[in-house]
Amino acid sequence: MIKYKKMCHMKGKIMDKYAETSKRLISFLDTNPSPFHVVAALGKMYEKAGFKRLLEKEKFEVKRGGNYYVTRNNSSIAAFKIPEKDFKGFNITAAHSDSPTFKIKANAEINVEKNFVKLNVEKYGGMLMAPWFDRPLGIAGRVMIKNGEKIEEHLLHIDRDIVMMPNLAIHMNREANEGYKYNAQTDTEPIFAELGSEITLQDIIARELNVSKEAILDTDLFLTNRMKGTIWGADNEFIAAGRLDDLQCVFAGAESLIEAENKENIALHCVFDNEEVGSGTKQGAASTFLKDVLMRVNRALGGDEESYFQAVARSFMVSADNAHSVHPNYTEKADPCNRPMVNKGVVIKYNANQKYTTDAVSGAVFRDICKEAGVPVQTFTNRSDVSGGSTLGNISNAQVSLNAVDIGMAQWAMHSPYESGGVKDTYYLEEAMKKFFETDISAKL
Repeated sequence: MIKYKKMCHMKGKIMDKYAETSKRLISFLDTNPSPFHVVAALGKMYEKAGFKRLLEKEKFEVKRGGNYYVTRNNSSIAAFKIPEKDFKGFNITAAHSDSPTFKIKANAEINVEKNFVKLNVEKYGGMLMAPWFDRPLGIAGRVMIKNGEKIEEHLLHIDRDIVMMPNLAIHMNREANEGYKYNAQTDTEPIFAELGSEITLQDIIARELNVSKEAILDTDLFLTNRMKGTIWGADNEFIAAGRLDDLQCVFAGAESLIEAENKENIALHCVFDNEEVGSGTKQGAASTFLKDVLMRVNRALGGDEESYFQAVARSFMVSADNAHSVHPNYTEKADPCNRPMVNKGVVIKYNANQKYTTDAVSGAVFRDICKEAGVPVQTFTNRSDVSGGSTLGNISNAQVSLNAVDIGMAQWAMHSPYESGGVKDTYYLEEAMKKFFETDISAKL
């Protein structure tokens, strides 16, 4: 973005606008290890930029020219900017705050061989399991604490190497390199302690939060990859970090919204939780969250049901969830004609079976916006013999039906705890999203 695009020096080399944006993204990823941390960080970003928080349980008091945000479950968030005059419609971007990981079950500690303690965990989302082994892991999420008559939510980030899943040695599994099917119950229980250390997980949680163990009522805790994000490659042309899918789109959308100005439409960035497990929760894309926000804002500005439907008909959504780059070691896995590459710009995603919302209308609109922004565009389709997963756009359209396009940034190793992409692409995405937020879509259609 404009205020970030100054050139600076690092280690004798010029760090350009692409690396600057990537560095900010990496910092965001490294410090926000769970959806709850992500939404809290976004709230701070918005408040620093002058946005006011609204609460769903209270009346929406909004005015023209104001900037606001609202959360649900503290893991989903919608932020928006209202123009000074009557608005025509909504320019919406959507992304998701969650990524595949392991969730710690209740009563998690298991004693083994009268000597070790491991934790009982379960898979969250469709993950690549093998990369979780042999790497130090942390723990993060939220803890519900009883404080007097109140039940309070506290963020927890045990930011140290606290558990690990050691692999079974090749001597005990000679077929490991021939292909191994991991058992999600028995193979992935991380080692936590030696028996007799007299330190339980509850002890550590209580110490981290400076509360008594008795005050802890419940938790939503996940394992986190401890490896920091990095810029890599012969000429520093690549980026790697945990949870690029989909926090790259979350972060780019937030920065773009803060800087964008639209005199005709309400610009809104919505981040849903639970996309990786189907979106069918009160804070997911299938919920009423987005619809509720749009309807309440329209009503608070003096609109009625008819004006709401008219506004939605003049609206547009960019559903932003990352895409697969051609993999140099598996080039045959890509479609013969549509072969996105990292560092080559925004990817528009198509699917004949409507796994993605993009059609000729929405694709044309977004391509035109990217052209105006000077951002390169690529196309993704799955091989015809490979089915792909759906994402936010078509799910949210069941609640708010509008023109929508599915996009993402090309990356490798999607759903690994450590993913890779291009150092240029976050910058490209921010430029495209900013131009989208500032565009009067009704003038194009």
